[in-house]
Amino acid sequence: MPIACLGLSHHTAPLEVRERHAFPASRMGEALAALRDYEAVREAVMLQTCGRIEFYAELDDYETGVAQLKSFLLNFRHGAIEYDLESYLYTHLGSAAVEHLFHVSTGLDSMLIGEAEILGQVKDAYVQAQRANTIGTTLHRLFGEALRAGKNARSTTRIGGESLSLATAAIEAVKARRGTLADACVVIAGAGKMGRTALRRLRDEGARRVVVANRTLTHARSLVEALGCGEAIEMPALAGTLRDADVLFASTGAAHFILTRDDVADAMANREQRPLLIVDLAVPRDIDPEVGTLPNVDLLDVDGLRPVIDERLDVRREAIPEVERIIASYVERFLRWYHSQLAVPAIASLTQKAEAIRSAEMERLFARCPELTERERTLVTGMSMTIVSRLLHSAIANIREKATAEQAEVLSHVRVLDELFELNLAQRIAELK
Repeated sequence: MPIACLGLSHHTAPLEVRERHAFPASRMGEALAALRDYEAVREAVMLQTCGRIEFYAELDDYETGVAQLKSFLLNFRHGAIEYDLESYLYTHLGSAAVEHLFHVSTGLDSMLIGEAEILGQVKDAYVQAQRANTIGTTLHRLFGEALRAGKNARSTTRIGGESLSLATAAIEAVKARRGTLADACVVIAGAGKMGRTALRRLRDEGARRVVVANRTLTHARSLVEALGCGEAIEMPALAGTLRDADVLFASTGAAHFILTRDDVADAMANREQRPLLIVDLAVPRDIDPEVGTLPNVDLLDVDGLRPVIDERLDVRREAIPEVERIIASYVERFLRWYHSQLAVPAIASLTQKAEAIRSAEMERLFARCPELTERERTLVTGMSMTIVSRLLHSAIANIREKATAEQAEVLSHVRVLDELFELNLAQRIAELK
């Protein structure tokens, strides 16, 4: 089966590698458009989160297609690298790729097991591929099933229990270091989903002062007004707020650092040794890692939140076996459908050939018997259609049943049908290998 997944994630690659190969949201369409130029890639979807970048594709050929996906990931926009990318990559082929996507969509493959955000991210990847016209019948069906599997898992198991997100995990990490946020001045950089979650939680924690900085001031104001908490500023004013801040949460979509070492060093010079805790939730990172070397500055990134996350996931881990059973049922359903598609050309060709023969014979009969009335013609036509339908029924039913088996067996039956009825399917059979 020419379905493949190529990617790197928090399981295989450190943050500095993942962020190097991340695609800015504004360039996702451009990247997908470029991917269409690779000949062995029939369909493709790019899934990118803070913990992964993955390509799901239907390929003409495994070896050539996977090589082209690797070339694209290595060369598009990123330039020369000083490490061996292959050592961080994983490849899943055929049913393993299908199963992996369902593990992703249900949250089992996330750093934060059962995270709520992943289902929306899978849907966003699907929509982006639709807009870029890189998705066809196979991946349309696959991602539809993945979304249904994710929704099923969340609604029927406790995989999403014990409410926790990266933003709330970040706040838990801050509380572990400070003890409380009630007396804290907190700055949030970014007014997206992470910023909203953080602001809501900070409001509940009773933070003394909260400032929301965003590139678009109206978005920051809208968030502050919606939650009835905090004050809004534009992103250029962010560095100035650090003189009073105790904690900074950063989660923007910027393609570059929003704070450098010099920015933070200048702010720390006016703080009289007061510590500053920075939590960078963005991938690529918002904060220059060198900031963490400054005196009195504690810098955490998404990978640094693992200990907090692990402590909170016992309830979700108990649900894993049940989610695995759900995944297995959806994988089986998709594979049955996918294998059945191999028989479609044979069934269509057989039906078309039979109909062409029937139609031609009817025309010959009517030409020889012009005295037949319209009713008699209708009766004869109906009888001929019934005969053809009954003759084909067993063959079509059997090939559809066989089509749910392994690909090699399906192709064997298609070849036999092709030889018996001279359906001229050689090219299509070659494409399905």
